[in-house]
Amino acid sequence: MGRPSLLHDVVQGFTAPTAKTREQNVTASSTTRKGFEELFLAHYVRIAAILRRMLGDSARAEDLANEVFLKLYGQPFPRNDGDNLPGWLYRTAMNLGIDALRSSARRSRYEQAAAREEIKKQAAENGFDQALRAERQQRVRAVLAELKPAQGQLLLLRASGHSYKELADCLGVEPGSVGTLLIRAEAAFEQRYLELYGREEGL
Repeated sequence: MGRPSLLHDVVQGFTAPTAKTREQNVTASSTTRKGFEELFLAHYVRIAAILRRMLGDSARAEDLANEVFLKLYGQPFPRNDGDNLPGWLYRTAMNLGIDALRSSARRSRYEQAAAREEIKKQAAENGFDQALRAERQQRVRAVLAELKPAQGQLLLLRASGHSYKELADCLGVEPGSVGTLLIRAEAAFEQRYLELYGREEGL
């Protein structure tokens, strides 16, 4: 993935904060230009990858990842949140991704029919297994869109390789509660999947 132009655009417009601004709140821009750049370079690729896996659309994922950092740049943070900017980034990314999934789930019947036809075409051209994987991915995304936002975020972040400590930081919960929350989220996912699609081998 090439480095997007957002970083250049944002840091070129950087203005050092006034003492009054620093006293009132901590913003992404007021952490210094270097600090914002480090956050961007440290987290953009991973956030875009999570969103791409979530949405199945690279261009849309990169658009939303850019939107996350644009929101961050002007977002006021209370001082007690200032040390957890990465957690804020991932929460914001997951919220944007889930909103996009829900919007996609409200597509017209015509669009849904077109998607099914595309899957059939893939089956003819690339084999049944690949088409089945594509259909399963569509179903997973549809179910995630119906879960509580925190549950969808938790499952997506865990599937993307985040540790329990990282999950706790991202969601603003105690590390000791992550295991229980994951179990509940997995149960909610399975229940809703079964309600919508029935039991499949390997679920």
